[in-house]
Amino acid sequence: MIHKIAPTHPRASSLIIREKLVDGFKNGIVVPHGLIAHGRGEAFDYLLGERTTKYAYEAEKAAVCLLLLSKKSIISVNGNTAALCARDLVTLSNVTKSRIEVNLFHKSVARSNTIARILKKEDAFDVLGLDDKSKMMIKDISSNRKYVDKNGIMNSDTIFVALEDGDRTESLVKKGKKVISVDLNPLSRTAIASNITIVDNIVRVIPNMIKISEQLVKKDKYYLLQLINNFDNKENIHKSLLMIKEGI
Repeated sequence: MIHKIAPTHPRASSLIIREKLVDGFKNGIVVPHGLIAHGRGEAFDYLLGERTTKYAYEAEKAAVCLLLLSKKSIISVNGNTAALCARDLVTLSNVTKSRIEVNLFHKSVARSNTIARILKKEDAFDVLGLDDKSKMMIKDISSNRKYVDKNGIMNSDTIFVALEDGDRTESLVKKGKKVISVDLNPLSRTAIASNITIVDNIVRVIPNMIKISEQLVKKDKYYLLQLINNFDNKENIHKSLLMIKEGI
């Protein structure tokens, strides 16, 4: 049960996010480690003014272009993202024709199925990552992130990773796949290794990308390629760091 928070509170949005995560924890969606990870990201968001910077928006636009151009794009969903923006994730998957895979570091069958039910309740057509028969292992990863769905992440050309996924991001990029990540910490392994790094809060990212997708979905391939080619991820990360420095 999410407690009522006065909209006049100066940090109402942040408090609502916390309540949703705590509620997700109580309902078996979020693990304690996810709460800790959120707290770390929240610190960076505070320095960014808890808003989407122009550099984050540029990254979101490039990310949409990449999803729209991809033949087999997939959105990886974990507990935090399911608790915070399940409906928007499903909408983004539909607009960009991306599949969805439930992929958890702290995995359990019950938790995976609960998250899948939430996504399906929001009209997700197909949710991968639930069938053990489809499970494959990325050989050069030692952590639990090595397990992926052979019809999902393993078979995709572009992976949208919401939140931290460092070792697997590095491995997937080495395999020639494109990785889009959302990470408020621009110095993380995930952020550095990704092809497109969005330094923004996931609750702002997904709605932004839905709007951008609706604007770009009918644009031709050449237009989308131009937007991607004009995007420099390393430079964008650098500028995001400068924004954080200004916040300090």
